[in-house]
Amino acid sequence: MDWYMMNCELLATCSALGYLEGDVYHREPDCLESVKDLIRYLRHEDESRDVRQQLGAAQILQNDLLPILVQYPQDKVLFDAIVRLMVNLTQPALLCFGKVPVDAASRHHFLQVLSYLQAYKEAFASEKVFVVLSEKLYDLLQLDWEQRQEEDTLLIERILLLLRNVLHVPPDPTEEQGVDGDASVHDRVLWALHISGMDDLLKFLASAQVEQQWALHVLEIISLMFRDQNPEELAALGQGPAGAEHGEDTRELETLRQRELAEKRARALQRPSRHSRFGGSYVLQGLKSIGDRDVVFHKGLHNLKSYSHDLGKEPQRVPRRRQAAPESEPSRRSARNVRLFLRHFCQDFLEGCYNRLMLLVKDQLVREKAQQHDETYYLWATAFFMAFNRRRGFRPELVSETVSVRAFHFIEQNLTKYYEMALMDKKEATTWARRMHLALKAYQELLRTVQEMDRCPEQAVRDSSQVIKSNIFYLMEYRELFLTLFRKFDETKQPRSFLRDLVETAHLFLRMLERFCRGRASLVVQSKRVRRKKKPRAPTAVAPPPPSTAELEELWAGLAPQLQACLEGEVPLPEDVVPFDAASETPVEEQRAEALLRIQGCLRRSQVPQALRLLRSARDVWPEGDVFGAADAGPPEETRLLREILVAPLPQNAPPEPEEPEDEEEEDEEEEEQTVQVSEKEFNFLDYLKRFACAPVVRALVLLLRGYARNSPRTNHCAARLLHRLARDLRMEPLLFQLSLFALFHRLLSDPAAGAHQELVALAKFILGKFFALAATNKKAFVELLFWKNPTAVCEMTKGYSSLQEGEGAPRSRVPPWTPQEEQELRELYWKYKEVEGEDVIAAILAHLPAPGRTRRQVVKQLVRMGLASSARDFPRERKGTRIVLWTQEQEEELTRLFEEFQGSDDVLGNILKHLTARRSRARVVEKLLGLGLVSERKELYKKRRRKSHGHGPGTAAAGVQAVPAQDSSAEDEDSEEEEDEEDEMEEGPMEENWAPEEGAGQGLAQRLHQEGLAGPLRWLENCLRRAAGDREEDGVSHPVPLVPLAEENEDAMEDRRFQSLLRQLGLRPPASEQESFWRIPAALTPQQLRRAAASVAHHGPDPSGSPRDLPEPPQCPQDPGPGEGPGWGCGTPTSGDGPEPLSLCPSAEELPAELGSDSESEEPVPVPVPSPVQSGTKRRWELDSEDEDGGSSAPSPLPPLPGPGLAPAAPCSEEDEEDEDPQPRGRRKRIRCLEEDEEEEEES
Repeated sequence: MDWYMMNCELLATCSALGYLEGDVYHREPDCLESVKDLIRYLRHEDESRDVRQQLGAAQILQNDLLPILVQYPQDKVLFDAIVRLMVNLTQPALLCFGKVPVDAASRHHFLQVLSYLQAYKEAFASEKVFVVLSEKLYDLLQLDWEQRQEEDTLLIERILLLLRNVLHVPPDPTEEQGVDGDASVHDRVLWALHISGMDDLLKFLASAQVEQQWALHVLEIISLMFRDQNPEELAALGQGPAGAEHGEDTRELETLRQRELAEKRARALQRPSRHSRFGGSYVLQGLKSIGDRDVVFHKGLHNLKSYSHDLGKEPQRVPRRRQAAPESEPSRRSARNVRLFLRHFCQDFLEGCYNRLMLLVKDQLVREKAQQHDETYYLWATAFFMAFNRRRGFRPELVSETVSVRAFHFIEQNLTKYYEMALMDKKEATTWARRMHLALKAYQELLRTVQEMDRCPEQAVRDSSQVIKSNIFYLMEYRELFLTLFRKFDETKQPRSFLRDLVETAHLFLRMLERFCRGRASLVVQSKRVRRKKKPRAPTAVAPPPPSTAELEELWAGLAPQLQACLEGEVPLPEDVVPFDAASETPVEEQRAEALLRIQGCLRRSQVPQALRLLRSARDVWPEGDVFGAADAGPPEETRLLREILVAPLPQNAPPEPEEPEDEEEEDEEEEEQTVQVSEKEFNFLDYLKRFACAPVVRALVLLLRGYARNSPRTNHCAARLLHRLARDLRMEPLLFQLSLFALFHRLLSDPAAGAHQELVALAKFILGKFFALAATNKKAFVELLFWKNPTAVCEMTKGYSSLQEGEGAPRSRVPPWTPQEEQELRELYWKYKEVEGEDVIAAILAHLPAPGRTRRQVVKQLVRMGLASSARDFPRERKGTRIVLWTQEQEEELTRLFEEFQGSDDVLGNILKHLTARRSRARVVEKLLGLGLVSERKELYKKRRRKSHGHGPGTAAAGVQAVPAQDSSAEDEDSEEEEDEEDEMEEGPMEENWAPEEGAGQGLAQRLHQEGLAGPLRWLENCLRRAAGDREEDGVSHPVPLVPLAEENEDAMEDRRFQSLLRQLGLRPPASEQESFWRIPAALTPQQLRRAAASVAHHGPDPSGSPRDLPEPPQCPQDPGPGEGPGWGCGTPTSGDGPEPLSLCPSAEELPAELGSDSESEEPVPVPVPSPVQSGTKRRWELDSEDEDGGSSAPSPLPPLPGPGLAPAAPCSEEDEEDEDPQPRGRRKRIRCLEEDEEEEEES
């Protein structure tokens, strides 16, 4: 469509606005109505934004709207309508389209709208326009609150939105190709804003007490004003002579000049003094060509060094999904007058507005009064203005609002949230990576500010920095942050600038931590260890034999007096006995049979009051058939009924048969009971540094150093220093023996301008010297160059490849070795049962193997090792119900008859499954019923849930005591359902939102799962339920909360059918459709119900961690605010002893990071006793996952005091597995491989 051909109605409306004659605009009488019509047209535009494009092509804003705004500002109604229309026309293209379109047509419309916005921004670079807007805004701000009408407040907001929209328009790279120092369109808009006095109004809005509602608008506008600026360059402007400002440019030009001169000298030395007409041909001995002959080189010898087999080849195209993430818009240097104006703005803003504005914005973010992702402006302002303050004569009082433990906690929370969302939301991973970069820069600037506070001459400021460092170095979240970011760095999602800031921040953190440890004899931090204690497997439960008739008669004789006392009212009956659960999936008939069993059990346990109450309650629930007696039954009849129930041979529930778990470890013969022990221990810096000695960290550093020529000297120094720490301080030089790094060293050493990178050159020579020294004794070192290495490989390269097997680090196998006799017997059994059809080979072998007993996995692994099988996939597990596939005619007739018989019952599908002759799964029966046309949709087969009913329902049958269903069919039905696929289990339809679990639901199953090794996932589930309950109590709102397992152990548990059965019993909802991937805590569950469910899951056993008591009040810093005062920097003073006692880093009264809904295996976090003046929001987050640890870390709690008389220790609750452990535990890898083999076996079967 040609957008220059406007719609006739739109053209008539635009023509009725008026006309421009010279510099004077003459409006028509219908001007106001035409503006309102244009607003109405924009409200009803289509997905291609046709109206917006036609108005942009006709330049309505440049030729009509802006002249009307400038010449008729006194017409209040018209001015308001014009501003409304311009706010709509200038809104960002991303808001118009929702996101950057993917298809070509929509993307063309998006780019067209963006080009019109860029034309609008150029039209706004006029002093007249901003003078009118600033005067109008000034007049509105002069009005008192009692004089300001709602229309005035709306007009203030629209003017701020218009300013935001204009500044938000990105530059056009094709039009703005000037050098640094030229005035761009953005610079001209900023200058017009400055001339009109709008910047002073923004500072007033940021500092005025009565204008708090505009805090986020002002912060967003300020962030857009400084979009292209560098805070350090801006702060250095005007310091010293004018020539000093161009010192960086001069150094860059000098470096380029030296490189060019070095290349000229190298070329001059390569060329001979006399030109040879015949270059000659040479044979390169030892270098093979395509065939078996040596390469023939047809160029001069001076070009021999540049020879490669890749010469003349087309470079391989890199797929888009593997391309490096693009860098953000490069910062450019604005015109000098614009930079001077912005520098003065920053100074005034810091002195009068920063602390107050950041406090208001933080409060709105915590209270969730802001829009989504508005915290990014807070993060940007923290990084920008703190860097400006640090570079422009550091004054800590100007940024006191954002220098505290609360600030570290807030930034760490958001950084963790962005990191987790980047892992889960793959489509928007690049966007989340940009937000994560903002948070990382804010974190880096906080660390730099704390480092600058250490150099401050004021003692109070230095004390505050010590308190802040004590807290951030004590907590594991801050120490593990950089390790996780290094391990999860993805160059396709995160740009090189993110890696640069990550390396610089990690270097700064390590240097601060090293200096903090250096000045102390010892340092104490929190630590949490997971201890595993072997315990024998629980023996198979055997049902006790039923009592004899004589024993029952003797028991009844003893119960008769007690029953008589209950009937006469002398003994009160309990009130909390309920025989029927309306929310249970158990059919009504089965619940009636269970009620009889409960009455009999109470009688045999001598609980006569409970048995009598159950009898009367069951009579009210099931009055039909007089199964529990007539409605008007008296004491004699009740006595007779209870005696009959006591002696009746009712079928008892058989104990569940133990079955081999899917995720059983391959060498475990005994279960392991995990206990989490939280304590404090002494911190060792070198042990912490060993955590960085892994392949992901080294790979990221090498990737950053590939662009050493483009990196700043600061970046190259940080990367080289980190590599030096790993190689020299840890004595792990072989960790850097990698071919890609050596290729980088070769390029560096052959670089003519290598003199500018002396630190990298020294590192390269040191590493190469160590490599050739090792290669003299270990010839395999050349092969090791092809692989990234870990500390284990480093140890093997230096001490020998059998050192770990013969030394102390050799793992002791818990599996008894196979003797030659056992291998021979296994081989004979395998060949004996291999050809038997219809029989499980492994099951037959296990039945005939002698002691010691072997597990299925051990037998399969030994068969593969002996070469009798290719892989474990050759022995899939047999599943129940998988052999019956086809339906015979007799089976179809039986299914039809059963459907007609139970069509009116509460559980049609359950009754059919119990009475089918051939065992089938729920999914197969449902499919067949749909195929036969007996039901039209699956909902007709859902179980009907009923409450108490005293009448005779349509599906109720009258039966006596003998009508109790046999337990064998129900038990077999449960066993078969547990073995079906996930799709079979989900056929019953989504769980009702209003279903509520009863108290104690799932407690028995939870105990069994705890005994089978699922203690960690159960603790994680308990923490999620308790924190969801706390959030709902505090917020007063209930939303469905997804259960997102980040740890591998929890992911495996969520796939376990018994664990899913526990979730259903607790009232949790499975994924309702293909759009959902996780289980959810329904919004209908109240906090009390969630706590009851958490109590059912909790393991009732001894608590190894103890309980906190006698917590001391943390000390405060001298500059800490008192009650009612604003927040300061400090939050506590570390406690130290006079003697050799270690220093304990006590957390302060500041709010510490919380792990809401995390995968932690820790106990419920203990709240900090001293509240913070500004409380953080209770948003959920999950702990950063780590490849080296078995579990997450819990939220911090009050710390134990120093050991001394009269002080009771408190229960710590965080985790750190960094000391005295290998960075990559071998046992965990082995367990992961076992789990993967299990999954492969399940897929094949």
